[in-house]
Amino acid sequence: MRKIIASLDIGSSSIKLIVGEFIKNSLNILCVSELPSKGIKKGLVANREELIPVLKEVFHKAEEMLGIPVKEVVLSIPAYYTDVLISEGSSTITNENHVITHQDLIRAMHAASYNKIDTDMELISIIPTRYKINNETAVPNPINMIANKLSLKAVLVVAPKNIINSFISVLDRIGVKAIDVVTSSLSDYAANRSKNTASLVGAIINIGAETTTVSIINKGILTKTEVIELGGSNIDNDISYIYKITKKDAEHIKENLGLATSALSSSDEKITLTDRLGEKVYINAKDLSEIIESRLIEILELSKKQMNLLTRKSLDYIIVTGGTSELRDFHNLLDKVFTKMHILGKIDIVGARSNKYSTGIGTIKYYNGRLKLKNKEYSAFNLEELEILSGAHKKVNINENSILGKLFGYFFDS
Repeated sequence: MRKIIASLDIGSSSIKLIVGEFIKNSLNILCVSELPSKGIKKGLVANREELIPVLKEVFHKAEEMLGIPVKEVVLSIPAYYTDVLISEGSSTITNENHVITHQDLIRAMHAASYNKIDTDMELISIIPTRYKINNETAVPNPINMIANKLSLKAVLVVAPKNIINSFISVLDRIGVKAIDVVTSSLSDYAANRSKNTASLVGAIINIGAETTTVSIINKGILTKTEVIELGGSNIDNDISYIYKITKKDAEHIKENLGLATSALSSSDEKITLTDRLGEKVYINAKDLSEIIESRLIEILELSKKQMNLLTRKSLDYIIVTGGTSELRDFHNLLDKVFTKMHILGKIDIVGARSNKYSTGIGTIKYYNGRLKLKNKEYSAFNLEELEILSGAHKKVNINENSILGKLFGYFFDS
C-alpha cells in the first residue's frame, strides 16, 4: 500500500493543506493547497461561518490538483493550548512465547493514560520515553524481546476538549475526518530534527503571523511550551502605521524590499507607494529594514527570556522556524541575538520550500513515526482512489490531425 498522509495546518494567517507520500522513507509532496485564513484568531476558531467557505476552497483546490478529494487529514493545533504530563503504564505479555509485540506496546501506552487525564482534557499524543522488561532491565526497544511484563514511562500531551472539538466539528461540516491531532511544536520538531538533536536538549521557536511559540525539547520529547503575543503581523502593523500605507502593501514591501538586518540594507534601494491619504510616499530599504529589525529583535529577546523561564537546563541548540523566519538575511539576525548554537530552520522539500510549511510538513513526518511505532499501514486514499491518483483511469485524447497525432500514426502504422 502506498503511504500517503495529508496534514492540515489552520493558522491565523493562512490555511495549509499538504498531501505527501513516503517512498523509501523519503517524503514527496503531491499537493499543497493554501489560502488566507478567515474566522481564526490566535489559532482558535473565532467564526465558523467565515472559516468553513475557506476550508471548502482549500480542499477543492487540492482535489483539482490530485483528481480525487481529500477526506482524511492529520490536524495540527497550536502547542500553547496543550499541556504535558508524565505517566507510567505496563502490560502483561500473554502470548505463548512471551515475545513482546507492537500490540503489547500499545496496551502499555493505553495503561499509561488510563484515568490520568482530566475530564475536560483530551489526549492527543503518548510518547514513550523509557522501557523496562520484567520491572528490571531498561531497554531502548522492547519489540521482539522475551519477557513476562513490559513497563514504560511516557509523556502525555493533552489539550482542552472544547478547542479540539471546535476544529473537529468544522471539519465534519465539510465532510472531512481528522484521523489524528498533533501539537504544532511536535510537528515543528519532526520537520527540523536531525540525528544529533535526538540526544540533546533544545528549543523550537516558531514565529507565526500573530504569535510566537517557544517550546523546550528534551531528547526528542516536548516538555514545556509558552506563547508570546507577537508575530509577523506586528511588523506589518509597524510599517503600515509609520508610512500610513495599507497592511497589504506593508506586508509586500516587508517581504520584497526589507531585510531582517538593517546593516546590510541600502538607502539607495527605494520604492514609491500611495498612502491611505492618496499621497505619494517614498520608502528606502534602509529605513524599512530598521523597522523590521527592531520588532524582530524584540520577538527574539522575549523568546530568550521564555526559554530561561521554561528550563534551567543548558540548551544545546535553538531552532527558529515559521513563515517570518523566511525574511531575507534572517540568519544574520540570529547571529546577532543568540550566542548559543542556533539553527535557522530549512524546509527544503520540492513543492514546499518554505519555513511557513514547517508545521504541515512536520505533522506528516510525526504521524508517519507514530505509524512505525504501532507497526501500522495507512493511506489517506482507498485502492480505487489510488488507481485514479496513479492515472490508471486516465486516457490521453490525441487529435489525429495534430502534430503529435501524426507522429503516433507514423510510429504505429509503420
